[in-house]
Amino acid sequence: MSENQALNAKQVDEIVLDLIKLHLPIVEVDESEFLDLLKNSLSLNVSEKKRVIDAVPTLSQFQFDELTKVFVEERTKFRELAGEHPEDIKKLLKKQQEEWITLGEIYVNEQAKKAIAWQDEQKIDDIKKSLGL
Repeated sequence: MSENQALNAKQVDEIVLDLIKLHLPIVEVDESEFLDLLKNSLSLNVSEKKRVIDAVPTLSQFQFDELTKVFVEERTKFRELAGEHPEDIKKLLKKQQEEWITLGEIYVNEQAKKAIAWQDEQKIDDIKKSLGL
């Protein structure tokens, strides 16, 4: 994404959902539900959410189930707190939404760097071939 093209939450959802779908084939996961729970977690920051997403390809069924259970419990607790501390929860929600966009930008930047590295490797290979190496 160029600097003039800001990501929106839906685009970030699509990026993260594609990454969640990289889970092991033997693991059953409702990817959309897991995305929703992770995205709306108010207790995890950007780097913690990224660590969860990056670990997806290696997570076991038990780990997915436990993470889902923790996210559901967290959601319930924050809903209870919303009645007592609505302004604090609103601030957390705003922060979560901003951080979700930041997370998407991190992944877009990583993808761009990987694409450049791949292109560089191709150029190196082409030069080696032209030199007969």
